Amino acid sequence: MNPLAAPLALDGGALGHLMRSARWLYPIVEIVHIFGFVLLVGSVLMFDLRLLGLNRQLPLTLMSRHLLRWSMASLLLVVPAGLLMFSAHPQDFIGNRVFLLKMTLIMTAGLNAAIFHTGVWRGVAKWDSGQAAPASARAHAALSMLLWLSVIACGRLLAYT
Repeated sequence: MNPLAAPLALDGGALGHLMRSARWLYPIVEIVHIFGFVLLVGSVLMFDLRLLGLNRQLPLTLMSRHLLRWSMASLLLVVPAGLLMFSAHPQDFIGNRVFLLKMTLIMTAGLNAAIFHTGVWRGVAKWDSGQAAPASARAHAALSMLLWLSVIACGRLLAYT
């Protein structure tokens, strides 16, 4: 069975047709997607900047609890909006190298976050406030920033590829 059969079937479906034919639906969904990414990447970047040493007096655990809520809430906007946009032109997206790179970068960013939270983050009590985060935590933060900014660049480049 072709693993692309289900995504490509969206092209002929009612949802894909609606996304292509309703004049303002695609732009509205795209705005929701962008707004969600602002919340997601903004939250991530604020946390990463703190890990890199900005405002060391702010406890990381407190920032994490606060910003994680915003990150999770943003996924309620980003994921459904992204799927709706994908449903409008699945064949175009699946064949687009920039889209595939964007998806790979998102998965890599998620993996980076998972490794960070199951690894170095477990020792945060030692460097929660007033001290520099360990080099490995700073490396995760720098990689996170690079990955998410690259995701944004790919998302923007999709309009031109």
